[in-house]
Amino acid sequence: MLLGLAIFSALIWVGLIFFHGKFWQGGPILRPAPPTPNVADIAPEVTVVIPARDEAEAIETALSSLLTQDYPGKLSLILVNDRSEDETGALARALPDPLNRLTVLDGADPAPGWSGKLWAVSQGVAEANRQSPAQNGYVLLTDADIVHAPAHISTLVAKAQTDALHMVSEMVELQCESLAERALVPAFVFFFALLYPFAKVNNPASRTAGAAGGTILLRRDTLAEIGGIEALRGALIDDCTLATCVKQAGGRLYLGHSCLAKSIRPYPNAQDVWNMIARTAYVQLHFSPILLVLTVIAMGVVWVMPGLLAVCGHGPARWVGLVTWAVSVASFLPTLRRFRLSPLWALTLPFVALFYTAATIGSAVNHYRGRGVVWKNRAYREAIPNAGRVDVQADQEPHHKKTQSN
Repeated sequence: MLLGLAIFSALIWVGLIFFHGKFWQGGPILRPAPPTPNVADIAPEVTVVIPARDEAEAIETALSSLLTQDYPGKLSLILVNDRSEDETGALARALPDPLNRLTVLDGADPAPGWSGKLWAVSQGVAEANRQSPAQNGYVLLTDADIVHAPAHISTLVAKAQTDALHMVSEMVELQCESLAERALVPAFVFFFALLYPFAKVNNPASRTAGAAGGTILLRRDTLAEIGGIEALRGALIDDCTLATCVKQAGGRLYLGHSCLAKSIRPYPNAQDVWNMIARTAYVQLHFSPILLVLTVIAMGVVWVMPGLLAVCGHGPARWVGLVTWAVSVASFLPTLRRFRLSPLWALTLPFVALFYTAATIGSAVNHYRGRGVVWKNRAYREAIPNAGRVDVQADQEPHHKKTQSN
């Protein structure tokens, strides 16, 4: 029986390594494009939409990096202050803006059927349409805790134009300084690539669609074609839902890694990483107990069993387990190199997989306890991550009046 399980696990790894979009390679890195002569004459308009809720610690650094972009075309920024209880809005308005690029909106209460972040994004996109009614150029969706190198937007637009892409998305560099981050954050990127192999996402012939919400450059006419942000409404995994909508509409996607954008949101403790995973893990499983059970079994067979067989097995089962375990460890090495970490961290992968499995179970427990998805002091108890079929119930703070400031 152990030999059968060992062979089964080994066959799964054969499929993963050779027939799953080379997920272990991690995907391409988008590097700065060389200067193009007279690029200012052809650079399309770009509007950056940044939803922000209680981001006082990061907002000045993040916005300053966007205000100082070297993009040669017209560039405007719209920050949607999503009812922050700190100084996010005031700090944003106080930033130097010599080119008059920044608009700060105080967001309204989320409308029924919307998740908070997407409601803020929708208000930002609506303001972009008001400022520039023609559906030309691009909208860049990014987070309020990301720092952008000066050439970032120019590089994104160059990639979109050169390859005739409808959407360009990047996995930004994540913080990896604390012990918890070094132990757990690289695996987050690794497992993301396993779920959404970059090569498959970037292949127009593949149905796989995915995106990383920290950086999404989207053609405005494509966004209008899929029905705007309204098409996503209450989606709790909004980046991948958006990518699915674009690809189903015939759009070409690019998903890669960024060397020009970095998240400054820290995850100092294991609990912080746990919360990040548990927030949407059960959403990813469509709130299905059956999928949850299958996921737990799969995580055990793929990540834990080979190591156990290598250490505790006997005879052929042990040798098959040892080889399979070595392959699983080796598959993690490219991700560790990307984070500039010692390859010895790969030996912890079975334990990290157990941590992620436990957090996924915790996500389901939160759902059935009525807490659901909790983010920025909002709890979403019911949601189906499919565009056009979402019912969200959110715990809201008292309504306040919407204001606008330039």
